[in-house]
Parts: sequence; C-alpha cells; structure tokens
Amino acid sequence: MVTGPDDLRLPRERHPSFYGCYDWHSAVHTHWLLVRLLRRHGTEIDRDAALTVLGAHLTPANLATEAGVLLAEPSFERPYGWAWLVALAAECARAHDTVEPARAWSGALEPVVDAVVGLVLDWLPRAGRPVRDGTHASTAFALGLLLDAASTLGRDDLTAAVRTYVSESFVPDRDAPLVWEPSGQDFVSPGLSEADLVRRVLDPDAFSGWLQGFWPGLAAGEPRNLLEPVQVRDRTDGQLGHLDGLNLSRSAALSRLALALPDDDPRRALLQEAAGAHLDAGLGALAEDGYLSTHWLGTFALMALEPAG
Repeated sequence: MVTGPDDLRLPRERHPSFYGCYDWHSAVHTHWLLVRLLRRHGTEIDRDAALTVLGAHLTPANLATEAGVLLAEPSFERPYGWAWLVALAAECARAHDTVEPARAWSGALEPVVDAVVGLVLDWLPRAGRPVRDGTHASTAFALGLLLDAASTLGRDDLTAAVRTYVSESFVPDRDAPLVWEPSGQDFVSPGLSEADLVRRVLDPDAFSGWLQGFWPGLAAGEPRNLLEPVQVRDRTDGQLGHLDGLNLSRSAALSRLALALPDDDPRRALLQEAAGAHLDAGLGALAEDGYLSTHWLGTFALMALEPAG
C-alpha cells in the first residue's frame, strides 16, 4: 500500500529481512525452509551459504523494521504471512540444539512474533466467518501453522485464541462440499486444510467421528477429485502453477490425517495412498525452471516429504 513518497522504497529497504521473492510471505517461508534444512538435512545442503543468508537477514535491527511495518499496516499479509512468520520463529526454536546461531535468531525474532501474536489476538474475535479459500486468504491453513508454532513457542495466549475460534467456527461443520474442489488457482485444499486444523484440536477418538461427519464419502473413496492429483497444464503460468503446490500441500494434509486415525481404520490406507500419489505428482514441478514456481514450491515440497514436522 502506497500512502506517500516514503513508501516508494526498494523491497530490501522496506523489508530488510524478507525480500527477494515474488512476495513477502514467500520470502518468510523460504527462510523457514533454510532453517528446517539446516536442522534436519544440514549435510545435504550448502550449510555455510544458508548460515550466511540467515545471519545477514535475521538481525535485531532488520526484524525491528519488519515489526514496525506489520504494526503500521495491521492487515498486511493477514493471515498467511503472519502464520509463516510465527512458523519461522518456531523452527528457529526447534533448532537451538543443532544450529548454533538459532538462539540468536530466536531472540531477534521475538519483537516481530509479539507483533504478529498481538495482531492475531485482535483479529480473531472480530473475524467472523472463516475464509474457506484455497489461496493466501485461507483461514484454516494459517490457523494450523499458528497452532503448531504456538505450542513450540509456549504462546498459550495464541493457542487459546486459535482453539476457541476453531471450536466455534470449524468443529460444527458437516458434509463439506469437497466435490467442488479444486478451484483453478488453489494451492491448498479448503476441505483438507480444515480437517487438518480440526485434527489439531480434537482427541483422536473425537476426530475420527468428526471426520466421518465432515467427509462421509471417504471410506468409499469419494469424492475421487480430492484423492487424485491435479493435472497442471501450464507451469509457466504463475496462477496455474499454484496447482503444483496444491498437490504437495494435499499430500502433507492427507498424510497427517492418516496418521491421526487408528491403524485398523480403512480410511487410513486410502489417505496414505492418495498422499503418495500427490507427492509424486507435485515433486515433478521442482525439476522445472521457472521463477514463478521455484520461489515458493520448495517449502511445500519439504512439508509433503516431512508431513509430521
């Protein structure tokens, strides 16, 4: 949003931590990706290059600037970018024992995390109905990231607020219109994102029954459109290329839903098979050379490869 001449600055000046991608949120979650790779796959990447980038970007001064922008523009990147910022902080916290600079990154991130948590706590009570979308506006996908991160960061205030909203706005849902998915530019599944979110707040027995009411056709393998990968007809088109991300995010969600069900539940095998098919379809996009996809798909690929986090 441009309100005057001071806003006409290069991205790296306005956002000294998170610039260089097509959009701010992608810059945030590619930092998450680097930290996760350092923590889990440090011997398989250029570790020194990753540490250099993260050390230069995740500084107290840079992140104080980022916090200032978020507080000055309280709807900027709501909720998707907010969620990834808190997820990045949680990933840094998980890396304290394996990545030496991670503690310093965590300290530098505290003010911007406080800013985002404050924005979430202000927004959720007045948000009203959730946005049941397959792109950045998705309420369910963002709240899932926030819940996972809040637990790691010990942010009980954030956990309580999100759980309350989920219980009021999502848990009562039944007979989701899953046959309508996907829309032509989705990169997350509205239905699977919601189910994966509710999974986080219900105990396993309650979730198993809830899933039956929400997705009654699952045991019969219906609707097929939600269990079969999506064909991407043109990866050079940035919006159509979202569907590669959809295959990957579906894979991650399907795997997590399967893990939440009992071993002898027949729905578990169906979900696992579908997750594998989506993973195979989505990973093919990483062999393509196209900035509109490569600036963000790596994050979704790693989520699909490591669905349990």
